[in-house]
Amino acid sequence: MSARPNTAPVYLDYQATTPVDPRVLEAMLPWFTEKFGNPGSVTHAYGREAAAAVERARGQVASLIAADPREIVFTSGATESNNLAIKGAARFHREERDHVVTLATEHKCVLESVRALEREGFRATILPVQPDGLVDLGALEAALDERTAVVSVMAAHNEIGVLQPLEEIAALARERGILLHSDAAQAVGKVPVDVDALGVDLLSISGHKVYGPKGIGALYVRRRPRARIAPLFDGGGQERGLRSGTLATPLCVGLGEATAIAEREMATEAERVGALRDRLLAGLRREVPAVRVNGDAKHRLAGNLNVTFPGIGALELMEACPGLALSTGSACTAAEVEPSYVLRAIGVSDDDARSSLRIGLGRFSTEKEVDFAVDSLGAAVRRLSRTPLPLGRG
Repeated sequence: MSARPNTAPVYLDYQATTPVDPRVLEAMLPWFTEKFGNPGSVTHAYGREAAAAVERARGQVASLIAADPREIVFTSGATESNNLAIKGAARFHREERDHVVTLATEHKCVLESVRALEREGFRATILPVQPDGLVDLGALEAALDERTAVVSVMAAHNEIGVLQPLEEIAALARERGILLHSDAAQAVGKVPVDVDALGVDLLSISGHKVYGPKGIGALYVRRRPRARIAPLFDGGGQERGLRSGTLATPLCVGLGEATAIAEREMATEAERVGALRDRLLAGLRREVPAVRVNGDAKHRLAGNLNVTFPGIGALELMEACPGLALSTGSACTAAEVEPSYVLRAIGVSDDDARSSLRIGLGRFSTEKEVDFAVDSLGAAVRRLSRTPLPLGRG
């Protein structure tokens, strides 16, 4: 077996969170100490310095998605951005439009936002997806009506990694005057995102998914034609009244630096990480021929693999691999792994869902780590399997 690259477990959960890039941390540190001004206090030098830093970060975030800096609203993260976009759009237009549409595989915060709107009297349509995890455009078109206010579809899936056809979805929404929101927390910084080319009206970003700090995110809100949304809460009117509250300057700076790095390095990073993913999958197929990939094989994030090891419980497999930091991509307890609602939605059986792992690679993953993961998982599957599996090595 390949030796573990270091004493800590090999991190393979990049869809859950990413480590802060050291360059991001370096950019942030002064704003925790001597540069402590409130960006809203523009009557003196400390506040103006902080305000300038926030605006520079706003421009960096906007540049990554080809937006106008005035279209970027800082939030606490993608969960808040998703809530603000979906609830804000629906509530602003509720007099003339009372219908929201999303997919069954969306992140919990999107689904729960839609259900909260239902409790307020909105109509909601939660569409199934195809077996590859992609939207059925025909079913989406049929679900839209003259009262639909907003459609929310994730750009890149956090669990199965699939990339949705946002341009085609946007065309269906735009011709009907419907706002399109996309949770792009997993996509931004990993695949090209151009808000004008895609045709989205609202788009959510998360700092800790792009090698920035936790506790910061952003919402893109289109200016022309203007996407009108209502704020979630009231306060001092910061962020053009859409998100009141004193901005966390260090976190804004961190998100800005993270997006700037992503803009410079995204293409080469995606190529490198994609090669690591292919190496990982080839190794797993060699070690465990029965392994299956969940989700579309072509339209997916470079660093994502969601795989089923038939007949092997995911929780047991993770416990048998203490040198790997993995996840199921679903809620779990010490006693059992709850079958993933996402895998169920693409037709995976409960038994196979309980036998599935999400493996996430990223910026700091290495070939040695991938080889160690292949050896560890292969050996663990053979130990746990009642019927010995072929070693796959000559």
